[in-house]
Amino acid sequence: MTVEELPSPPRKRQRQDQKKSNKPKYEPRLFVPFRALGLITNHIPFVIQTRSHKGATDGPRIHILTCLGKSWALWNGAKMDLLFVGPEVEEQISSMVMDGDAVWIASGPNVIKYIRGKEVSRLVNPLGTTLSFITIFGTQLLSLTEDGGRMLLMETTVEFDNDFTATSILHPATYLNKVLVSSSQGAVQLWNIRSQTCIHKFATSSLLSSSASEGSAITALTQSSAIDVVGIGFASGEISVYDVRTDERLMRMFMDGGSVRALGFRSDGQPIMASASSLGHIAIWDLNEGGRLLHMVRGAHDGAISALEWIPNQPVLITSGEDNSVKQWLFDTPSAAPRLLKFRSGHQAPPHLIRYYGEDGKQLLTASRDRSLRCTSVVRDSRSFELSQGSLAKKASGLSIPVANLKFPPITAISHSPARTKDWDDILTAHTDETFARTWSMQNKKLGKHNFSFADTSRAKGKERASPLGSAKSVCVTACGNFGLAGSSTGAIHMWNMQSGIRRRTFRVGACPPEVAGRFQTTEKGTKERSVTGLATDSLNTVVIASTLDGTVNFFDFHTANLDHTVILPSAAVSMVLQRDNGLLAVVCDDMVVRLVDIETKTVVREFGGFRGRVLDITFSPDSRWLITTSLDSIIRTFDIPTGRLIDAFRTSSVATSVSFSPTNDFIATAHVDSVGVFLWANRAQYTEVAFQTVVEDEIAIVDLPLMQGVAEGEESLSPLEALAAQVDVFSTPPKLDGDLITLTLLPRSKWQTLLNLEIIQQRNKPKEPPKAPEKAPFFLPTLPGVETRFVTEPKKSASQNPSRRLEQAIQNAESVFLQRLHGEDVNGDYESFFSFSKTLSAAAADLELQSLVTLDSLRTFINALTQRLLSHQDFEAVQAFLNVFLRMHADTIISNSELHDDVERLMKVQRTESQRILELIASSLGALGFVRDTL
Repeated sequence: MTVEELPSPPRKRQRQDQKKSNKPKYEPRLFVPFRALGLITNHIPFVIQTRSHKGATDGPRIHILTCLGKSWALWNGAKMDLLFVGPEVEEQISSMVMDGDAVWIASGPNVIKYIRGKEVSRLVNPLGTTLSFITIFGTQLLSLTEDGGRMLLMETTVEFDNDFTATSILHPATYLNKVLVSSSQGAVQLWNIRSQTCIHKFATSSLLSSSASEGSAITALTQSSAIDVVGIGFASGEISVYDVRTDERLMRMFMDGGSVRALGFRSDGQPIMASASSLGHIAIWDLNEGGRLLHMVRGAHDGAISALEWIPNQPVLITSGEDNSVKQWLFDTPSAAPRLLKFRSGHQAPPHLIRYYGEDGKQLLTASRDRSLRCTSVVRDSRSFELSQGSLAKKASGLSIPVANLKFPPITAISHSPARTKDWDDILTAHTDETFARTWSMQNKKLGKHNFSFADTSRAKGKERASPLGSAKSVCVTACGNFGLAGSSTGAIHMWNMQSGIRRRTFRVGACPPEVAGRFQTTEKGTKERSVTGLATDSLNTVVIASTLDGTVNFFDFHTANLDHTVILPSAAVSMVLQRDNGLLAVVCDDMVVRLVDIETKTVVREFGGFRGRVLDITFSPDSRWLITTSLDSIIRTFDIPTGRLIDAFRTSSVATSVSFSPTNDFIATAHVDSVGVFLWANRAQYTEVAFQTVVEDEIAIVDLPLMQGVAEGEESLSPLEALAAQVDVFSTPPKLDGDLITLTLLPRSKWQTLLNLEIIQQRNKPKEPPKAPEKAPFFLPTLPGVETRFVTEPKKSASQNPSRRLEQAIQNAESVFLQRLHGEDVNGDYESFFSFSKTLSAAAADLELQSLVTLDSLRTFINALTQRLLSHQDFEAVQAFLNVFLRMHADTIISNSELHDDVERLMKVQRTESQRILELIASSLGALGFVRDTL
């Protein structure tokens, strides 16, 4: 394998910047990737490392390394909290190993070494093929190719026979330069890596029983606590405890429930072996009794178990599974059944429905196809938990079935109100094909007390047939948290009290309107049974809103349950969301259009289109200004509600099934079809100014999903904000308006009024009485400021300094900056620098500078400056103020000197022309404004 050393950190940062420059120029204006939540592990086996420190009293430190797909995570085994996450690599990680402080991973043809999360070196497969397994053997790194035909060493390559496909490598304890290589054909070979020769081949017939099928693949190979003895697990479920020195099988066990995925031998002196199956079961075997089964933990994981290891010298077993969880099992006694000690878990299947809970934006309610409802913490992963559905583990153990079979069906709708969370249940959910809604308690982290059924408790009279029960389709909890509503597929809408579970009211949508029935060609059965797709109530409990699949939005009186109004939409209503703060109802229609309905006027006020796939979910921003949508075209769009424009859009690598906006306006959370995590996107508008421009389809670029590692610290994380700040603000006034328009200074009017009336202001502010002399102070010696006491001493006069010399220097520097800027400008220019400086002067300073114009040359230059500034159509009110004060001061001088008359006449002509034009512009604007006011 070839070694590719990485450059120094500064050069490494430059290389990353170069990769970024190859991306499209457009970046999302509003939302940027922040971090991922809920990712624990995948099907790649974890790696455990135990470290003992001198003088430590709390035992050895345990580190668990798990794979997250294209990155890895390091966990603290004591508290199961996350230490840090490694950077993302180009391809999926296929194998991992730890060596001291170093973490080695195999990704595609590369083997990358990390120290404290930073890449320090990289090895490249010279064959260019993907690597499937790596292990550390002393100072050597051994790896297997994906096809299982070669074993790569640091300097050379070992090629296996055609009938031998290698799957894993194991170094037997105390064996020098020797490794065991297992195969998918069921055979094992012993190799000397120094001489690169095969020392011995263990036939499949000696490893497996005669009744086992030929060619059963080896799926687990591990070292036991005894020298020369290894454990071998097969895909058929058979387990062999084998002595490699004598080539003899010592024990044979068989595990029910799929293939053996992992084996582990206890190292604290107890002859116990644990095995894991592909169905999520854990078996405990007593090796002193010839491999007798002690315990079988069925459904220890909801999916296949990927790895199993004992903590050295402790009765603790660690397992990880494909259900995105890592668990620790404690054995109180050698013969006792294991009990769950600690665990960290997430969703097993991708979540399809997420909603922010509460007003602090720190918790997310997530529902998944794995039939679970979880609370995911945005602040700390250790605070995430799954809401309990009861003692399912005990029931599943008694029935010998997986726990997942006893869980509720997947959630299809969810609603909550934290107003009374400390008093009673505050979450209401609807499940697939269930005729009732369930309540949950976030305070108690478990299932609530009530099931809200659509069945009528009163018996039917006579031969009257009971109305058919439909499945729950939509739910709603009122803002006060006292009532819960649910709508069914048959059009039934009921309201219950969340505290007592008693049904309080029933809302009837009635028959389908004729125009809707004719448009959708609804059958006779369909006219009676109208599926309710959305429910909502306002913040004051005055109106109940229900949308139906036939394309209507129905408004009911909350107290009388009467139908007040029906809005007919052009297409079927699939779902809806109400923003209670502003009374806007967003309805997702089947024609790929989102329509906004004002619940006060009961009219459609906005329509948002442009989708190339069905709209999956929508959410409002907390300030009610934006509407965020996700659709099947993998684009997350942000619409500005007041203007109706698309102000932001970005395409993700996979379809986002659900989206939710944080109540604190800082993040949006998304769930995607191919990931079990929840992804956070930061709202740039919270931290910097964002230019909102209409987005076109060509500007929509693909954005990578956020990483578990989160946003990198330092300058690189700020680069998107810096690039955003460099954009031109479309709402800023340009320095000069186009055409014949006249540009003002944009300074306060009081500045020029003060300059015009400076003499009056000074006269008014003149003190009424002359200042009084202070009373005679007692004798004291003046001191200098500071900590130490120092007296003021008069400086000695230097006899060598010539007073006339200093007077000459003062005369040379008497010219002010005002005059320097005035004489330094081009006579035919617009005097931009001079007027920019003049506008920074106070009224008193400007008045003093105008009085200092005593020479004819200065007067002529200033008159020319005013003329040129008028011709440039800029700073009109500043020129008028300067001209007024200038003429009041120097009118007599100008009249008595004929050489200034031509310049004054030119200024008067330009002044008359510009004043006439601005008066015409003002008159035209006033006329247009009066016409609009009178018309409207």
